[in-house]
Amino acid sequence: MPPPTRTVLLDSALRLLDAGGTEAVTLREVGKGAGVSHNAPYKHFANKEALLAAVAARELSERAVGFAEAIQQQPNPLEMLRAVLHGYIAWALEHPARFRLVFGRWTDETPELAETGGNAQSALIALVAQAQAAGSLPAADPERLASLVRAAAHGAADLASTGHLAANGKGHADPTDLVDDLLAYLTKAR
Repeated sequence: MPPPTRTVLLDSALRLLDAGGTEAVTLREVGKGAGVSHNAPYKHFANKEALLAAVAARELSERAVGFAEAIQQQPNPLEMLRAVLHGYIAWALEHPARFRLVFGRWTDETPELAETGGNAQSALIALVAQAQAAGSLPAADPERLASLVRAAAHGAADLASTGHLAANGKGHADPTDLVDDLLAYLTKAR
């Protein structure tokens, strides 16, 4: 049984996104890449923004699955958090167009994107709270602490992707080194 048309369209949009960024994603090209009529995407997405929001939501959902797998392989909450942040950085560096899409500015956030984004943030907050409860991170507002560690991972990945951070260059560290440094500093601060 072939996959649903919506799935095929999202796959096509993702290929275009990876190859040329959001500028390369047009509803006509998505339909062409999916092997359907050029009008077929309009039956599933009101416009390009809605299509990109669906791509971003799917990408966040897939990242959540990957993070859940990373968490299951770790012995304690701090190592779970480290694995998630390292995975986030690896994904951002491997798929820079997806990273920019997911965390770019949205003028019309769809309910699907809002839900998946909220779920991702809630999962990170819960993981930080677990690390705090285990005594690995300092007592603080878990939402703010989660935002701090995510901002560090996000910023470090962004700097590395643009050539402003490298183990043998600027910053004398790769993004995962900086995350590890931050977690070590936070562990000492508890």
